[in-house]
Amino acid sequence: MTQWDRLRQLPPVYIQQLHELYDRDGLPMDVRHYLSAWIEKQEWQRAARDHDFAVVLFQVLLENLDIQHSRFVQEESFLLQHNIRRYKQNFQRYLDEPCSLATAILWFLEKEKEILASADLAEQVQLLRVDQEAMETNSQQDLERKMAGLRNEVQVQISILSDINKVLDWTDDLINLLVKKELVEWQRRQQKACIGAPDNVCLDQLEKWFTSVAECLFQVRGFLSKLEELSGKVSYENDPVKARRPALQKRADTLLKELLKSAFVVETQPSMPQGKGPLVLRTNVQFSVKTRLLVKFPELNHSMKVDVSMDREPPQIKGYRRFNVMGTTTKNLNMAESQNGGMVADFRHLTLKEQKSGGGSKGVSDISLSVTEELHLIYFNTVFELKGLAVGMQACSLPVVIISNSSQQQSAWASVLWFNMLSQDPKDVVFFASSPAAPWPQFGEMLSWQFLSATKLGLNPDQLEMIAHRLFGKQPNYDTYKVAWSKFSKENLPETFWVWFDGILFMVKTYLVDLWKEGLIMGFVSKGKEKSLLKKKKRGTFLLRFSESVIGGITFSWVETAITGEPDVKTVQPFTKEDLSQIPFHEIIRNFQLLEADNVPENPLLYLYPDTPKDRAFGKYYTEKTGGKSTQLVVMTVCHWSCRNTLEAKSPMSSDMAQGEGLEPMNGLCGEAAGESWLSLLSNPAKNLINQIALPPSKRSSTISLLALW
Repeated sequence: MTQWDRLRQLPPVYIQQLHELYDRDGLPMDVRHYLSAWIEKQEWQRAARDHDFAVVLFQVLLENLDIQHSRFVQEESFLLQHNIRRYKQNFQRYLDEPCSLATAILWFLEKEKEILASADLAEQVQLLRVDQEAMETNSQQDLERKMAGLRNEVQVQISILSDINKVLDWTDDLINLLVKKELVEWQRRQQKACIGAPDNVCLDQLEKWFTSVAECLFQVRGFLSKLEELSGKVSYENDPVKARRPALQKRADTLLKELLKSAFVVETQPSMPQGKGPLVLRTNVQFSVKTRLLVKFPELNHSMKVDVSMDREPPQIKGYRRFNVMGTTTKNLNMAESQNGGMVADFRHLTLKEQKSGGGSKGVSDISLSVTEELHLIYFNTVFELKGLAVGMQACSLPVVIISNSSQQQSAWASVLWFNMLSQDPKDVVFFASSPAAPWPQFGEMLSWQFLSATKLGLNPDQLEMIAHRLFGKQPNYDTYKVAWSKFSKENLPETFWVWFDGILFMVKTYLVDLWKEGLIMGFVSKGKEKSLLKKKKRGTFLLRFSESVIGGITFSWVETAITGEPDVKTVQPFTKEDLSQIPFHEIIRNFQLLEADNVPENPLLYLYPDTPKDRAFGKYYTEKTGGKSTQLVVMTVCHWSCRNTLEAKSPMSSDMAQGEGLEPMNGLCGEAAGESWLSLLSNPAKNLINQIALPPSKRSSTISLLALW
């Protein structure tokens, strides 16, 4: 016999309790009656905690209602058809929260069991009566029924406290999931986004979750407060409310405080308007930073003050600098400064000033950090006060590097990249005291992010392989190799890896971004790989690559046919930002010409690797002719290679040239005198242009190309 059938057979007093139970919203008695067997067979307790399982039961419930509706259609039960259809529509509100429906059904089933237990208790009392009880009067029987009803009500109150404890169990699980998983993952995504990763750092979903849990906990606190008021007015010996409520209240408060303390975060990390990236700050230069409270209560708008401070517990390192935060260091959390209506405090005019007194800490002397390895934390403090609850809250920025001169910015950004690429502890300000090495896969990904954030196009596997080759030599696989911090940026050399890479990045971002995004620049390719690629192609095929020895240099190489009939790869001296600031690179490619004795100048660049005609690849970038005058820029190659050793000794690009990054010797004029005699043949406008964009006359003998009006 089903539980529902047993209930229907109870005496009238218990049937009345059943009717009162189903006068509540949540589960219509019609649905309970017609689907009784199915309902009692399901695992509603599991569904209340397992969302996927709850979804399955929810869908089956709707299907059963459809079946029942079809039955009533066949039986022409008009009223029941209408009721079943209405109940199904009402259940649709649980579409996004099927666990809530499972919880409601479970509650009704438990209440039914309590009614059955009460009836069973009364029946047992009847069976155990002594003979004298046969003489009971009607009034005594009535009293017994009332006593049984009282016991039932008391048991129900104990059930309410148990239900609250279950709610707090679920809340505890949710807070662990939010704080220890979702929030931690968001913080890691923010770290990576600060150094160029395309990760989503939007806080809207986290705010929705945090707010929902906080609202539930405030409701529990309110209900417990009402129980306390009731217990103060009506109580009795061994009152379960009086005994268990304080522990539940304490647990609810503890969970709420844990949630709130984690809900105050730095949404936008400190950054300068003209900085290289976030987390690099310069003394006496304004920076901005934004904090956000993920628990959104509109009634707190403009009522919570946020204060800014620096390095509450600086590390014990000798010479470690101390700073004061200047400017508007107190702001209210408000909803007006957020695009999505969040509770934010947006600090836009803060500056840092170094403390001159004290001379730093007298701590550990064997730790030595440079200025750009020193990491500092910025703290934000506020107090949450609502409905009798007060909680102190603190948020902390990611470590910032503080510089005093713009020349330190490149090295400071290298430190920011390294820390946020590798550190799992966002408060580890002594990270560089023993910085770990970076695994190549992680390191290569970080390099790609730099191009992706600056140009919207990252590095492809071939380009990354060339960089790995530069760092580790030729290897079959680079996944197990690591890059040391000293190799990346700390070496006391003018040209560390980061200086070389950042010089290329700056050049591309400033002068070549369109060509790069379109994939016209192969870029990171070794000289050996370049030659092997070009020698397989037809005459005039060329490619564009970054110089391996000239900081911020780009060059092009092309294939010609030697006298012997063999392919011959030639390369020009790299162009740097000084060249590209005078003339666009695509115009250099368009008008590049070789001038040899007794030959008509010609452009040897015909096909962009692998086989795209030059004008098709670069045509849309060409500058149109204006004013009816045909003005052509010609890149002339002056041949002065007879004194190669002297040239290499003087030239900063000798490394490239020695390894093939230069033109092969050709017949023609040599030396500075030859260069000057060639210049004497040019018109005055041509000479003026050369004086503007070429090297000084004293250095013209060691340059490869000259720009002139032809």
